Amino acid sequence: MHLSGLARMIIALGLILIIFGTIMLLISKYGCNGFRLPGDVLIQKKNYTFYFPLTTAIIISIILTIVLNLISRR
Repeated sequence: MHLSGLARMIIALGLILIIFGTIMLLISKYGCNGFRLPGDVLIQKKNYTFYFPLTTAIIISIILTIVLNLISRR
């Protein structure tokens, strides 16, 4: 991969992160403090909370794989 191709991929990834961050900021601003999908692990005890977004991570990984494959084919 040439340097210009790498630069384009980094810029595209940055734009995706900016868009995703803006969406998350808007969601949290309007009362939804996050989202949980079925398959996300949540363990709550008296003084301890553990949250592992397994399903969310898989979905985000699939979406990023598709987007990056579309970008890299050009």
